[in-house]
Amino acid sequence: MNIIKLALTAAVLFSLAGCGALHTSVAKRNLDVQTKMSSSIFLDPVEPGQRTIFVDVRNTSDKPEFDIKPQVVANLRARGYQVIDSPGQAHYWLQANVLQVGRTNGRDANRAFAAGPGMAGGAVTGYAIHRATGGSGAAGLGAAVAGAAAGTIVDALVEDVYYTAITDIQVMERFAGSVSERSDHQLLQGDSGSTSSSYQRQTDMRKYQSRVMSYANQANLKWPEAAPQLTDGVARSLAGLF
Repeated sequence: MNIIKLALTAAVLFSLAGCGALHTSVAKRNLDVQTKMSSSIFLDPVEPGQRTIFVDVRNTSDKPEFDIKPQVVANLRARGYQVIDSPGQAHYWLQANVLQVGRTNGRDANRAFAAGPGMAGGAVTGYAIHRATGGSGAAGLGAAVAGAAAGTIVDALVEDVYYTAITDIQVMERFAGSVSERSDHQLLQGDSGSTSSSYQRQTDMRKYQSRVMSYANQANLKWPEAAPQLTDGVARSLAGLF
């Protein structure tokens, strides 16, 4: 009788352990792509003849194939801007560095974006069933272990996957005026010393800095599916500044 009871309990546990995975597969069946900017940048409107821009995009992430520049340039041209190679003649500069690209840990992504279920699952379910059925001793322990194992196996089949792209940007705008810049640096020399460096200069360009983060989320999402969506999100956000 105990064997039958344990078998039934294990079956129920396996069914309940799959609830979290089933919820993830249903709730995250569609690809969700969102792009956020850390702070807004407002540029003065200019005449059509001044809509020239110099674009410099770098990639210091571990995915050098993640190339957003062609799409950024295409989006800017679609908005009526002339992309030129001369920084001295351009009215605007757009500088960007792709800082990080890749898969994000599920828990970190949940904390960062407040989305997605936790990973608790199996063992808690096993304990709850043990209390509800009045099991004891080895049977209760077996139920808890079965619940943990079931949760691990089923959760491995359905993953809540996030891919992110983080890009630092700097926009410079030429204007009829003068800006005084001062920069101070503390350069470390080994473990015991440092060198101070500072400079001042006058310029006719105003600077703005911000950060863009784009993420793609879907159950069992693969990088080849996420990459074009992230590229489009970041490129659209950068071009949208102008």
